[in-house]
Amino acid sequence: MTASPLSSPDVSRALHSPVIAWFDEHARDLPWRRPEAGPWGVMVSEFMLQQTPVSRVLPVYGQWLARWPRPAALAAEAPGEAVRAWGRLGYPRRALRLHGAAVAITERHGGDVPRDHAQLLALPGIGEYTAAAVASFAYGQRHAVLDTNVRRVFARTATGVEYPPNATTAAERRLARALLPEDEATASRWAAASMELGALVCTARNPDCARCPVAGLCAWRLAGKPPHDGPPRRGQTYAGTDRQVRGRLLAVLREAVGPVPGALLDTVWEEPVQRARALDGLVSDGLVEPLAGGLYRLPQT
Repeated sequence: MTASPLSSPDVSRALHSPVIAWFDEHARDLPWRRPEAGPWGVMVSEFMLQQTPVSRVLPVYGQWLARWPRPAALAAEAPGEAVRAWGRLGYPRRALRLHGAAVAITERHGGDVPRDHAQLLALPGIGEYTAAAVASFAYGQRHAVLDTNVRRVFARTATGVEYPPNATTAAERRLARALLPEDEATASRWAAASMELGALVCTARNPDCARCPVAGLCAWRLAGKPPHDGPPRRGQTYAGTDRQVRGRLLAVLREAVGPVPGALLDTVWEEPVQRARALDGLVSDGLVEPLAGGLYRLPQT
């Protein structure tokens, strides 16, 4: 493999200015990037955007912030209302986690999303990525923010491979820290810019290298764009899976104004074993609350 042109700190710093300049010109005008979004708006967006495209998030995000403009407003509602408002975004446990974070913010931090990275990381449902993203995007702090888009940009430009590993590695974290600008404001801008570059230009299937501001430094392009030769990339199969069944069961409960009899849930999927397994999983995950008499509802506590 061709040696990376980003192997020295001096050359790696050459990435920052062109990528940030590109971002200044081409960044999408997204509501969570506007000053009025505030830290809570940033946090809500980060929960919603995990494994979900922007186009699907935008309408739900707007409705969510209109209803719950502050963490305390969400914390005052039953967790089932968060699941209901989550709609068809998918991976609805994120709604429960966001509700849990809102409760903790209200109880521990006076209703304000904490600035401190360690305090963010201590919130329920907040992992390494989300804590770094909120600290960086909401508060302008210096953190390595490694989502799928950023990891792909770094894999190609610095490592010379088409795709990053299936799970984030220690080597990727070291590289991200090495590429992070020293200045806090520049580092925060770099985090957003490298993420946008991966979302709009350095895409997974059809990267548009002609539009890339750092194509001349990209190790993967300079090596002739060698095809991926690592472990198979994880697919996003949905049809016929337990995820699909869970989604159908939750759709019935979201639309109901009260508890739903199990007989009604039985109609959403013909295969009884898979249907029962999916319902048991929803109950185990805290997304569905079983009641006496064979009734079910979204969680109230």
